[in-house]
Amino acid sequence: MIDATSGKETSATHGAYLAIREMILTGKLPAGQKLKIEQLRSMLNTGASPIREALSLLTSDMLVERIDQRGFRAAPANKANFEEILALRCSLEGMALRQSIANATPDWEERLVLTHHHMKKATDGETSEFEKAHKTFHMALLSNSGSPMLQRLCDQLYDLNIRYRYLAAGSARYQKRDIPAEHAEILEACIVRDADLACGSLLSHYRRTGDYLSREMNL
Repeated sequence: MIDATSGKETSATHGAYLAIREMILTGKLPAGQKLKIEQLRSMLNTGASPIREALSLLTSDMLVERIDQRGFRAAPANKANFEEILALRCSLEGMALRQSIANATPDWEERLVLTHHHMKKATDGETSEFEKAHKTFHMALLSNSGSPMLQRLCDQLYDLNIRYRYLAAGSARYQKRDIPAEHAEILEACIVRDADLACGSLLSHYRRTGDYLSREMNL
């Protein structure tokens, strides 16, 4: 016998998880802020149980921390945390990209071209649409690695980095970078299967953001 109530609770938890995750990533729920069940219930118009379950799931994503037996807060953001994320991304994504290029196929190359095209089209659209297309492109770069666990770690690190990119994107100086050219350079290096150039371009792309944050942001 199917328990319809259980299905509704699962759906409510998933909805709360996605909504709270988005608010943390974009800074609507600031880093370090205590996450109050009643406040989130009001914001999301849902029950306390789905909120608690969603927060527990987000602790596994390292976007939420338990501060005591009953409380949660949005994970803090600071320079040391960002530098650790950056170092891990450079190491793990460099490894995954090399593996993807070593395993290169026409299908993978076509997927890169297509996701890059979609990302370019989304550049002038809503921020949420661009962010979705941007992540799809970056994950496509690594998708041919043949290492599901490695790809999952890279996916998680990408999300942990999102909050810092939102911080950086608020500055006019950050916008002076030619980010589309950086993406095009990475794509072209992958298409010609030059692993050294592709990895160098990808890591430079990340480190430019890191250098900016180290200089400009009060982390």
